[in-house]
Amino acid sequence: MTGTTLFRNTQEYQSHQAGHTIFKEGDSAEEMYVVIQGQVDILIHGEIIDTIGQDGILGEMALIDDHIRSATAVAKTQCKLVPINKKRFAFLVSETPFFALDVMKVMADRLRRRTA
Repeated sequence: MTGTTLFRNTQEYQSHQAGHTIFKEGDSAEEMYVVIQGQVDILIHGEIIDTIGQDGILGEMALIDDHIRSATAVAKTQCKLVPINKKRFAFLVSETPFFALDVMKVMADRLRRRTA
């Protein structure tokens, strides 16, 4: 089991309809999200740069470095997202190594794709 699959059976999620803006570029960051169902588009300056599906994460960067959101997240389909606040994130990183590794892998992959 990977770190993000830990959330598949949780009942603590937010539902979003297709087209709903989850967060906007420039917003402050209080939570990151794990997608347990559906897809979310990630946009920078209005351009879709990625689509996040089941077991994917979004919003992690601003949560880690305490900066404003660098992208906008919009539900591409109806979706269910598990919100993870800073306190829960710190607990998961310290107590669940697979979760921490998943976050690092996602960030490394996104960085490599953006600089390729």
